[in-house]
Amino acid sequence: MSDAVEAHALDTFPRLLLHHATVRGDRPAIREKDYGIWQTWTWRQVLEEARLLACGLAAEGFRRGQHLAIIGENRPRLYWAMVATQALGGIPVPLYQDAAVQEMGYVFRNAEIAYAIVEDQEQVDKLLEILPECPFLKHIYYDDPRGLRHYTQPELKCFEALQALGRAFDRQHPAFFLHEIAKGRGGDTAALFYTSGTTGNPKGVILTHDNLISAARIGAEMEGLTPDEEVLAYLPMAWIGQNMFSYAQAYVVGFCVSCPESADTVLTDMREIGPTYYFAPPRVLEALLTQVTIRMDDAGRLKRKMFDDFMAVARRVGTRILDGREPVPLLDRLRYFIGERLVYGPLRNVLGLSRIKVAYTAGEAIGADLFQFYRSIGVNLKQLYGSTETSVFVCVQQNGQVKPDTVGPPVKGVEVRIADNGEILIRSPALFQGYYKNPEATAEAKDADGWFHTGDAGYFDQDGHLRIIDRAKDVGRLNGGALFAPKYIENKLKFFPYIKEAVVFGDKRDRVCAFINIDMEAVGNWAERRGLPYSGYTDLAAQPQVYDLVRECVEKVNRDLSLDPKLAGSQIHRFLVLPKELDADDGEITRTRKVRRRFIAEKYALLIEALYSSKKECCVETQVRFEDGRTGMVKANVRIADARTYSVDLARAAS
Repeated sequence: MSDAVEAHALDTFPRLLLHHATVRGDRPAIREKDYGIWQTWTWRQVLEEARLLACGLAAEGFRRGQHLAIIGENRPRLYWAMVATQALGGIPVPLYQDAAVQEMGYVFRNAEIAYAIVEDQEQVDKLLEILPECPFLKHIYYDDPRGLRHYTQPELKCFEALQALGRAFDRQHPAFFLHEIAKGRGGDTAALFYTSGTTGNPKGVILTHDNLISAARIGAEMEGLTPDEEVLAYLPMAWIGQNMFSYAQAYVVGFCVSCPESADTVLTDMREIGPTYYFAPPRVLEALLTQVTIRMDDAGRLKRKMFDDFMAVARRVGTRILDGREPVPLLDRLRYFIGERLVYGPLRNVLGLSRIKVAYTAGEAIGADLFQFYRSIGVNLKQLYGSTETSVFVCVQQNGQVKPDTVGPPVKGVEVRIADNGEILIRSPALFQGYYKNPEATAEAKDADGWFHTGDAGYFDQDGHLRIIDRAKDVGRLNGGALFAPKYIENKLKFFPYIKEAVVFGDKRDRVCAFINIDMEAVGNWAERRGLPYSGYTDLAAQPQVYDLVRECVEKVNRDLSLDPKLAGSQIHRFLVLPKELDADDGEITRTRKVRRRFIAEKYALLIEALYSSKKECCVETQVRFEDGRTGMVKANVRIADARTYSVDLARAAS
């Protein structure tokens, strides 16, 4: 390491890379599974890869302050592109690999991106399509050459060719790489992350090295993370959570990150790696539980009975044993011990969670039942609260002080206060610098005193734990005065394995009604075991038996809501099952699967009107976009069903 670099603190990611290459150069830094075989690169090898890549970009004219787009699944070369760009004083802009062409085009134009490193032909095709609208884009480098042999566009170059340029450049300028790293400062912009854009075009969030590194260190110190941790990088690189856990914290702590072979092999790869540090948004945890439910439905009667009995024990005492705070009767401890050997341990192993030391969930609220399920079987799952603008870490539940309905107290160095209107305000060293080229939005979100206005509504409980109610703009009231928190209700619905997505309506209305998306895998399996024929999603969603199945789930949610004095008036009176899945390509949800309520309300206004009338069905026709970019129409008669609601007395008797 050069004297110039040693003179500075470890305040940038390239300096952290140099540090790890020096102190743990032979330790694994990143792995990738390719054709069923894990390949490993040490910290010293990663430094060399980053050096060649940075020098290659420099040879191609990339300069300090420029933006470079990174698009693809989690791949080592794309992670190296992050640090190589930062070594040159450039700004990486990770984008969602499944983003539509027009979404990518907006970001490329907004950030004036001239360079891009992408994974494969799919991403190359998207960028070639937006080229006429993006005059700045001149250099596209691809990792996987399959399907690109006959592409002759002058903007294209394979990754190996870029490395070869870097090798030659490095021979001619051997001191260049370290000198460029030495120029960097913690206050330099480290990355530009674009928000999901639930209400309009996405905004570019400017985060510095200081922002990201300070947040990563706070989280690592709080959980006692060490270089021995194992992390599986399976969520989109463009999402701030994935970057924090698989890049920022990996570089701060020095642990190893593993990239799965594909989205289809994640569960298998998790079992092989056995991550000790894990992050999953609620939708992933819901999907894992759905797989468990399907497997148990297919199991024999004796196995199902054993599973049900021991899960009842886990629900009763599992979280108390995990937290180690409350006394547990000896007989229950013995039952749980037996359950650990017969059910909980094997179940964690099937889910790839056998070695988990700490697991987080965030991104949206998680249903209490779903949350308690994982903790009851011995997974130290905790809720985390944060956002892109806060570099993730704002509040985290502390070991032994985990509650299903809060996100814990603020972490070290973070200030949180509740405004008079109930909105959560945040101030911290990790807070973003502003929105790129959007001073109006920056001024609206971040006031003169440095407080970030989150848009979330919440309050502190008696133990100083923050409880999130909903998005402030989404919290409303029914005409009768009852509190209406849509996301809270939707998350309770999504706990059931048969419900993949839900959207509820009720603000300024007399009652609550709901749109439901069924989970095709779970409901399809359920239908096949009952000999119920169907031709596809639309046909299955319309089956009367499926409506009965969904009604049972809705009525269980109503019974739970009736026990909450604040939300008893928000029980669901009517519902329908949508004839198509809500899709990001159709603009109905974001890439992080957040519901775009306003868009859905406008698109399906006819169905909402039918829900609030006396109609029993409604004909709807809507456009869908297929994976290859083509569009088509879905036309269906959608049934509308009533659901039972409960008084407080009836609910207590039923429970």
